[in-house]
Amino acid sequence: MQLMDLKKQGIDIQENIPLSRFTFTKTGGPAQYLAFPKNLNELELLVDTVKENNIPLTVIGNASNLIIRDGGISGLVLILTKMDTIVANKDEATVTADAGARIIDTSEAACEAGLSGLEFAAGIPGSVGGAVFMNAGAYSGETEFVIKSVRVLTRAGEFKTYTHDEMEFGYRHSLVQETGDIVVSATFGLETGDKWAIKAKMEYFNGLRRAKQPLEYPSCGSVFKRPAGHFVGPMIIKAGLQGKRIGGAEDSMKHAGFIVNVGGATATDYLDLIHLIQKTIKKDFGVDLQTEVRIIGKERD
Repeated sequence: MQLMDLKKQGIDIQENIPLSRFTFTKTGGPAQYLAFPKNLNELELLVDTVKENNIPLTVIGNASNLIIRDGGISGLVLILTKMDTIVANKDEATVTADAGARIIDTSEAACEAGLSGLEFAAGIPGSVGGAVFMNAGAYSGETEFVIKSVRVLTRAGEFKTYTHDEMEFGYRHSLVQETGDIVVSATFGLETGDKWAIKAKMEYFNGLRRAKQPLEYPSCGSVFKRPAGHFVGPMIIKAGLQGKRIGGAEDSMKHAGFIVNVGGATATDYLDLIHLIQKTIKKDFGVDLQTEVRIIGKERD
């Protein structure tokens, strides 16, 4: 079966679609094929079809902590945002969420059930799958602290479940970055708490986020990992690069650890500014800045 034949089975699959429509930076080249599976059956069929036809497969989650190069992505790109069921179980103190569910919505579902532990995620714009993949974190909380188990679909087309310990979490790292497994759902192990206290903590974190982060512009979030013994923002400021602009990409005047699209930016603008910051920080401070943001895709011809 050919990939586009799956349209006849009701699967939402399209050709040559600009990924800038979906990325939080509003940049990125086209996907050769782009699909939005609605359930596990459709996802499994898509994975089996690309395997049979030797077609590359890329999953981009909610595309919030991602830069897609201007040449786009060959093969099939999956966006799982139509798979977004969230189930809270107060008796077991768990929340199970599909990979395409927003982690923000998952934290709100936990709050409504009076379950504590996901407050840190109240303002993280990514999906559950992306949060697991990147071990997303904020305000001293990390995904790994609350993960109980993760269900995946392997590239061989098999479903399996990993325990917390099997996920090999680290700083912005998880096992699935190595295996290429597709996260299909995650179960969070939480603690019973007071709903209103949980809500207050979430609102406090979101207030900090609004005050400190340039939410008024498209961005990919925090660009760089924090190097041991250093803070990225102050180094960028001391290097004189806050406010530096290449094309439509600017190092944010509100938070130097963010690069924002102030209008018409390309992925190349973003990457050129990232490389300039890395080169300057290495020269001025002897520190190698590593990107936290995921960078994928082809260079423009």
